[in-house]
This record gives sequence, C-alpha cells and structure tokens, in this order.
Amino acid sequence: MSSPLEKPALICLKCNVQLKLRKAFFTYLGFNFNTELPRCPVCGQMYLSEELVKGKVTEVEMSLEDK
Repeated sequence: MSSPLEKPALICLKCNVQLKLRKAFFTYLGFNFNTELPRCPVCGQMYLSEELVKGKVTEVEMSLEDK
C-alpha cells in the first residue's frame, strides 16, 4: 500500500500494465528536447503530464517569440 505522499502508479489503459520511466525525444516547432517520461513497456504509449506540457512547451514557444 502506498503512503499518502506517494503518487499512485500510472497504468496503460490499452495494455493494463504499469508505466515505466523511459527516455523520450521530442521535436516541437523545430526545437528538440529529451526527457524521461512514463511509458508503457508493451505498446510505448507515453504519459504527458500537465507540468511537462505547460513547462517545456511553453518554454519552446517563449523562445520562438524572443527571436
């Protein structure tokens, strides 16, 4: 049983297995970045957290606006 401070395990809805942290490579608006994401070890489906989307994507968009 997990403690109240631990995040619950993420489960792939397609494969019904626990997601594992894996490196992922992204290209967005011509910018490339790597990060570790929870991914399904069976089908490769990735979980993109709101934090990642709002953080990295916004960072890329802001750097484009500065140019």
